[in-house]
Amino acid sequence: MTTKAARLFRRMDGLFAVYKPQGVHWKLIRDTIESNLLKELNSCPPPAPQLAVKFQLLSSGENNGSKDLILSPSMLPSLANHPLVKGPQFHKVHVGVGHRLDAFSSGVLVLGVGKGNYVLEHLCKSHVTRDYTLEGEFGRATDDFSHTTRVIEKTTYDHVTQDKLERVLAMIQGANQKALITYSQMDLRTQEAYELAVKGLLYPHGKSPPILTGLRCIHFNPPHFTLEVQCVNETQKYLRKLIHEVGLELRSSAVCSGVRRTRDGPFKAENALTRQHWTADCIIQAIAHFRKTTRKIRKSGMYRQTDGQLNSSAKIQEQIRSEIGQSDQEHVELTSPTFDRIVDRVAPGTG
Repeated sequence: MTTKAARLFRRMDGLFAVYKPQGVHWKLIRDTIESNLLKELNSCPPPAPQLAVKFQLLSSGENNGSKDLILSPSMLPSLANHPLVKGPQFHKVHVGVGHRLDAFSSGVLVLGVGKGNYVLEHLCKSHVTRDYTLEGEFGRATDDFSHTTRVIEKTTYDHVTQDKLERVLAMIQGANQKALITYSQMDLRTQEAYELAVKGLLYPHGKSPPILTGLRCIHFNPPHFTLEVQCVNETQKYLRKLIHEVGLELRSSAVCSGVRRTRDGPFKAENALTRQHWTADCIIQAIAHFRKTTRKIRKSGMYRQTDGQLNSSAKIQEQIRSEIGQSDQEHVELTSPTFDRIVDRVAPGTG
């Protein structure tokens, strides 16, 4: 017979998302959730103790002088499995972490419990698109592109307008679209490639540098501005460097004052659990909410590349290179020298 704690643990199998605050390391969030789940599991009442047959020695009839031993069977509870004897039923609950966020960043962080850790591996290896909101500030540059470290340069920004900013963003997005076509390793002359591109299902095949699939300005109030970014294979350091490169293209400088992830694949910010909801009950409800999504990731591979994208023959690679006009060095050509720092020029198959 299964215990209440065991039934509760089975309900915890799956994926869920939490909202990571800025300035908090992801390891602290993982340890906090593990501790909360473990405390809830071990607080369940223990099962009723099993009864065991015990033979008790009864006092023999001392009055009649008999020396025979008299044993009486009885049913007594066995305390071998009692928590005070055996200890807590659960000693460790493994919580896996998906695509991580550094301490400087905030936003959606996907976690997995139990069998959900295997699904989490599939999600991390697949090329899901993630959305970010980047906050930038013109007029200064730092050694790590964030606004909290040592300032190495100050510049003017009065000449920067929203129209100029949007033109630079359009150039960057165009360069990344060319890189996306290159690393997808699709034959651009096929109907399949056209349909995938129209539906937005064109993803890089294998290893690739960070690629932006969408980039636009949603707020502009110099020196402050905000960008909305959709990307794959990114890191938070790459996104902060992107703000720096935008400043250089505008003949100025810029630092990143905030990185916030608003979506990680099917997990959105509105479904992420905030700190006060990192309890076992809220986590179980969130896992149940995403159970259907978890099954799709496990069974159908909805975020993996299509069969056409898995074709990496030399013939198709040669067709792609001829379509996009690659150089003899098989590098992705960008529209300006600065973009060489935004998109890592690595030929497909060499990563």
